[in-house]
Amino acid sequence: MDARQQFARTTADLVDTDDSVALVYAEISAQYFGDVEARHPDRVVNVGIREQLLVNVGAGMALTGMRPVVHTFSSFLVERAFEQVKLGFGHQDVGGVLVGAGGSFDIPGGGRTHQAPGDVALLDTLPGVHVHAPSNAVEVDAILRTVVAGDGLHYVRVVGQTNTAAYPAHGRFHVVRRGAGATVIALGPVLDDVLAATAGLDVTVLYSSTVRPFDGRGLRAVLGSPDVVLVEPWLAGTSSRVVAEALRDVPHRLLALGVGREEHRHYGTSREHVRAHGLDAAGIRRSLDGFLAA
Repeated sequence: MDARQQFARTTADLVDTDDSVALVYAEISAQYFGDVEARHPDRVVNVGIREQLLVNVGAGMALTGMRPVVHTFSSFLVERAFEQVKLGFGHQDVGGVLVGAGGSFDIPGGGRTHQAPGDVALLDTLPGVHVHAPSNAVEVDAILRTVVAGDGLHYVRVVGQTNTAAYPAHGRFHVVRRGAGATVIALGPVLDDVLAATAGLDVTVLYSSTVRPFDGRGLRAVLGSPDVVLVEPWLAGTSSRVVAEALRDVPHRLLALGVGREEHRHYGTSREHVRAHGLDAAGIRRSLDGFLAA
C-alpha cells in the first residue's frame, strides 16, 4: 500500500472508532473516502474545490471541540489557503491535523500549480506548528494515529517518495550510521538516497520524520566534526535556521541541500525532478564531495 492509500485507510479507521474525529477534504482523494463518508455523513465532508472554505470548516469543527483531519494537495492546502490556516487555526489557537499530498513534485504532469516545495518553509512562519514527513506507509499510519489522538496543530506531508525502512516517530533523531566525520541529517523521504550517497564515507547519518520541533539536542549529542550536511526534500535551507539555533555556540559549517528556487518548466517524472535538483544519490554525493574537500 502506498502512503496516500494508507493515509485514507488510517483516517477512515479513526473516524469509525472515535466520534470526535472528523474528515474534511476538497475532492482530492475522494476515490478513497466514499465508504466512510456514507457511514458518517455528519463527520466526513467534501467541500468541493473550495480550499479556503476547506480550512475554515476544519477550524470551525476544532472550535467545537472536534479533532478535524483536513486534506487536499499541499499547494492548495498550505499555499492557497495559508491565510485561513494562519487565522482559523493559529490565531484562534485551536488544533487540527492538516494532511497535504503531492509534495514538491509528486504530480509533475499537473505543472507548477500542483507543486509545493515551499510548504514547510511557509508553515514554519507560524508558531507552534508540528511538521511531519513520514517516508512510507508504516510511518504514515503511526504518525496519523499519534497526532489525531494528541492536540495542537500538525501538518503531515504524505508523498510518493519513500524510504525502505520505517522508524518510530518519537520526535528524536535515529542514528542510522555512525562515523567520525561529518554529520548528515536526512529529513523525511530522502534517507535511502542519503545512505547510497554516503556509502564508503566515514560520516554519521541521522534520520527523522519529525521536522518540527527539530531535535537539536540529538544533533549536538552525536556531532563530531564541525561539518553538518542537511538534506530535505522541500525548499533548500528551510531547516538551516533550526540547525543554527541548535549549534549557536558550536563553530560549524553547514551545507543545506533541498529543492532549488529555480523553476524547472518541464513535466517529466517525479524522479527526474529529484535528479534535476541534485537530490538523488549521485547529486547528493557530488555536493558532499565538494563540501568536504573544501
